[in-house]
Amino acid sequence: MGGILLRQMRKLQPFENLGRTVMLAPPNQGSEVVDAMRAWRFFRWINGPAGQQLGTGPDGIPTLLGPVDFEVGILAGNRSVNLLLSLLIPGPNDGKVAIARAGLPGGQKAFKVIPASHPFIMRSREAQENALAFLKDGAFLPS
Repeated sequence: MGGILLRQMRKLQPFENLGRTVMLAPPNQGSEVVDAMRAWRFFRWINGPAGQQLGTGPDGIPTLLGPVDFEVGILAGNRSVNLLLSLLIPGPNDGKVAIARAGLPGGQKAFKVIPASHPFIMRSREAQENALAFLKDGAFLPS
């Protein structure tokens, strides 16, 4: 959700000198998991109001934010530790976000899929090395 928070902050109160950013498994176009489960009391209790706003529809926060005006690289995962949630998501996904929904409307400077799941992508050595490479050089490491 950090990427969504950054987009929201940037939209509400632009700040200078942001530099390059890397988003890890962001639901930049929402998540079908939220669409399917937001009406469930347990989902609302666990994820709170913010989690309920990450749907794929026109009222979802990711949709309302639009394109970004800063340099960003996106790392998306293609592994899942929750096969039940993965069944709710069409196509390759990380158990929470479809790879196809991680990208930004209007695009991003770099996009790479790595073998990682949503809850553990930040612990992935490959994600860490690629994030550092992007922050330094503006490109992910070659596959």
